[in-house]
Amino acid sequence: MPELRPLVTDDAPHVLAAFHSDPAMPRQGEVSDLSTAEAYIRAVTDTGAGRLAFAVDVGGSSVGLVGLSIDRANRVGWFFYWMHREHRGRGLMTTAARTAADWALAPTDQSGGGLHRLELGHRRNNPSSGGVARAAGFVQEGVEREKFLIAGARVDVLTWGRLRDDPVPSGGRMMINTNET
Repeated sequence: MPELRPLVTDDAPHVLAAFHSDPAMPRQGEVSDLSTAEAYIRAVTDTGAGRLAFAVDVGGSSVGLVGLSIDRANRVGWFFYWMHREHRGRGLMTTAARTAADWALAPTDQSGGGLHRLELGHRRNNPSSGGVARAAGFVQEGVEREKFLIAGARVDVLTWGRLRDDPVPSGGRMMINTNET
């Protein structure tokens, strides 16, 4: 049964495999070998810097990630996600993102993240990411025109937000373990 759990350095081989699974993955960070995979994990799980990341775990293997960069003063989180190419198209990321967003916006007295707002952005030419955002309850808020330069071409970024008081999206959830092992 797929679940969300804290990403740990033992996941480095799986993170490396995911980054090698798709030529677009380097947009998520620089991972080229085990040591850079471990450094990436340390960076996205640096709670002192307001970061946390959940592994999308399938049968003991991390096949994806849902992460947050948190601005505690404003109770806002930048939400990001990626999935190993071989595990895309099965609804795993949609369910993982929905689960993580629900947790992040739940009050801390309900064992949630205590945030008020989540934000994310994706390239306009990545409609699958928009589908995940929409299914996780995010509302498209705008376009950052020609934000990125990718392979010599300017690319727009679509921005999305979800507030604590927004309607809870329908659809499945997965188990979430917020305690490090």
